[in-house]
Amino acid sequence: MKILALVSSYRKKGNTARIVAMIAEHLHSQAASDGELVEIENLHLAHLQLQPCRGCRVCFDQGEMRCLLKDDLLAIKDRLLEADGLILASPVYVEDINGVMKTWIDRMAYVCHRPAFVGKYAYALTTSGVGSTSHALRTMNVALRMWGYYVIGQSGFTTGANMPREEMHSHYIVKTRKIAQEIYQSMRQGKAFKPPFLSLMTFKIQQNYWHKMAAGSIDYDYWFAKGWTDSRREYYIPHNAGHLKALAARLAGGILSRFVIGG
Repeated sequence: MKILALVSSYRKKGNTARIVAMIAEHLHSQAASDGELVEIENLHLAHLQLQPCRGCRVCFDQGEMRCLLKDDLLAIKDRLLEADGLILASPVYVEDINGVMKTWIDRMAYVCHRPAFVGKYAYALTTSGVGSTSHALRTMNVALRMWGYYVIGQSGFTTGANMPREEMHSHYIVKTRKIAQEIYQSMRQGKAFKPPFLSLMTFKIQQNYWHKMAAGSIDYDYWFAKGWTDSRREYYIPHNAGHLKALAARLAGGILSRFVIGG
């Protein structure tokens, strides 16, 4: 089990990084008690080369390899693909994720068209001075779901400007242990292969959209190569959500797609 912890705070030993470290410690303990090994890699976005998106659409129209910005974006994506799970963590700035995290999400926008992380797991968390906002979590959650991740959960932590280590431990030892348990058990039980109704319905809407697109675009070719344009396909990957649930989701998605994409 390999998990990537992607932290957008510039402070490598700040509140956000320390919360992630507490969760990682619990994950190691739980895996060890089962005689298993969990590998956790930390990646600090603010210390990587990541330029703001220019909105040129090259990644959409010609592929991400043609992006004019030659920085660390594709290397970060490779790390994500190598990992089974992701812990995505950001401090809250002005009621939302910080600028570094937003820049990264903007640069990954093409993945909304070509989901690359289906079958992988994610957990989103934030830290803030006086009360973590749900808006920041929602920003990350929407992106993760669009990219194909199975989102295990999300959580906010109120930490003040720089919560002392002992106080953080006493305040959040139980909460971080519970989060670690959710992550560990979800991945062990293969919950990504039992998608919720909303994910199944969204797949149908996307499928109908790409049926309307002409062959030849990089997005259509990606979907076709994956076999996702096949009208018999119920989801990106084989699933065990249940036939009736999948059927109901496809019917709902088919109806909604008429309003979303027309036709």
